Amino acid sequence: MSTERVREVATPQGPGRVHVWRPPRPRGTVALGHGAGGGLGALDLTVAREVLLGHGWVVALVEQPWLVAGRRIAGRPPTLDEAWVPIVEALLAGRGRLPRPRVVGGRSAGARVACRTAAQLNAAAGLLLSFPLHPPGRPDRLRADELALAPNPSWVVQGTKDPFGTGAELTPYLPAGTSVLEVTGSHSFPKSSGAALRAAIETVAGMLPD
Repeated sequence: MSTERVREVATPQGPGRVHVWRPPRPRGTVALGHGAGGGLGALDLTVAREVLLGHGWVVALVEQPWLVAGRRIAGRPPTLDEAWVPIVEALLAGRGRLPRPRVVGGRSAGARVACRTAAQLNAAAGLLLSFPLHPPGRPDRLRADELALAPNPSWVVQGTKDPFGTGAELTPYLPAGTSVLEVTGSHSFPKSSGAALRAAIETVAGMLPD
């Protein structure tokens, strides 16, 4: 049984907010960020939280300062990184710090942030949900350089019809130690994808290093 705890963390971009669920005798901590177009209620984040808690992981869902402030549009990538790093570092420092190992990830823009900052945070693994390899209709504008920064090991859970890049599109750019699991759906998964998402994340949870 775990209960939600919420805390605010000061960052150079303003206060961020973290929702933490901690099971008994945790194996480690998974920190996940949201996308640029929504908050923490996305289906894949919800399923990930439930599955990871069931496998004994602390789950920390991070709200970026722009969302906490009530803005509708995310900031530029460097500002997201500047907020994410101190928030995750705060979770693993001081009295009441969350346990290691540290797994990072998120959905869409949150997955990009996790990749870009993984080395700085000394992440042990990554869980990347709906990684946006390119803008819709612009396969020439690849973000493969960000995907290349994913921690080893990492897992990408991707929709089969994702306009930001399907599993097949991602595969040639996967760095060493990164695998992709495809789930029927688009960039934002519908409720009908819930069972398949759960199965995919159960697979990942069974392989996370502790």
